[in-house]
Amino acid sequence: MTLPACEYLQLEQRDHALFVTFNRPEVRNALSLAMVQELMSVLEAASTDTTLRAIILRGSGGHFCAGGDIRDMANARARLGKDDSDPFYALNRCFGQLLEMAEQAPQMIVCVLEGTVMGGGFGLACISDVALAHSEARFALPETSLGIPPAQIAPFVVKRIGLTQARRLALLGESLCGDEAARLGITHSVYSSTASLEEALANTLSRIKRCAPKANAITKQLMLAVGKTDLGVLLDDAARAFSDAIQGEEGVEGTTAFMQKRKPTWAAERESEA
Repeated sequence: MTLPACEYLQLEQRDHALFVTFNRPEVRNALSLAMVQELMSVLEAASTDTTLRAIILRGSGGHFCAGGDIRDMANARARLGKDDSDPFYALNRCFGQLLEMAEQAPQMIVCVLEGTVMGGGFGLACISDVALAHSEARFALPETSLGIPPAQIAPFVVKRIGLTQARRLALLGESLCGDEAARLGITHSVYSSTASLEEALANTLSRIKRCAPKANAITKQLMLAVGKTDLGVLLDDAARAFSDAIQGEEGVEGTTAFMQKRKPTWAAERESEA
């Protein structure tokens, strides 16, 4: 995989995982438009790499992400009226496109949540397949206190934790700790130290490598289609996907390995590398 050159993201591929670190610590990794576009380029490049099984999103300087960059909004205001375009619409919609792309990524998206997890950072946590948080992380949707709605984020928050809790968080702009975020289902687990958080990440990556990458990608597609596709059609599609998979390379290897009481090749690689 050829990764794009990035100014605001640090990229490092380790074995089957791509580590993407937001690198604007001076603004608690606030998402500028340029940063969003860089992340979309990375996701696009990764989408066709069948050897890549996980994308890890985290922030530098002890914070995950403080949300959108207010300076981008000021720049958009300066462009108002110069032509027929709506710079605020374009700015906001671009972040929604990022959330859609990240949610649909064939790889597992793992978020490591520390420090500030607000606005757009909150939205990224809500599209992750696995979210690991430090107990002292602070989660919030502060948009309404700024006079704006969490427009692109709100649908993903509702899908993650349900309408009742999403309304409370968005309409009050309340701040949550890591433990409360886990109770609501924003994050899956919480750790009281950086060391235990890093250990949990390593364990998660080990677990991911035990699962067949194509099977994981198909499973994500099926689950994300729930509620969007008629159930009968969805189950027909699922049956076809199952048939294709069990007759394919992964299915043959996985079922053969089970009968032979050995690990399949994608899992055995992990042990040989250890």
